[in-house]
Amino acid sequence: QVQLVESGGGLVQAGGSLRLSCAASRRTLGNYAMGWFRQAPAKEREFVAAISWSGANIYYAESMKGRFTISRDNAKNTVYLQMNSLKPEDTAVYYCAADPRMEVFPRGGPNYWGQGTQVTVSS
Repeated sequence: QVQLVESGGGLVQAGGSLRLSCAASRRTLGNYAMGWFRQAPAKEREFVAAISWSGANIYYAESMKGRFTISRDNAKNTVYLQMNSLKPEDTAVYYCAADPRMEVFPRGGPNYWGQGTQVTVSS
C-alpha cells in the first residue's frame, strides 16, 4: 500500500509561482512512476505531468509544458511540481498519484492517489 500526502498549495496571484510536494509513506518507491493531476470546479480531472522512477522519462500535458516542471527525490520519496506563471485557470485541486506503470498516467489510471491540495490563482 502506498500513501501519498500533498502539500504546498495555497493562494497566489496570477503570474506567481508555487511548488507542490508529494511525500510517499512507503519506505521505497522503487520502480514507481509518480505524477500530478488536477481537477477544477465542475470539470473532469486532468493529467498534468508524470515522471518515471529514474527521472529519465517525463510526460507533460501539452498545456502545462513550459510553465510546470516535475521532479523527484527518491531519497526522500518525494515528487515535486514547480508551477510558474500561474493563471486563474490553473485554479484546481492538485492530486499526486503513483503507479509502477508510467504509461497509465496520461489516461488517468494510476492505482494510488493522494487527498489533494488546493491551488487558487487570483486575477
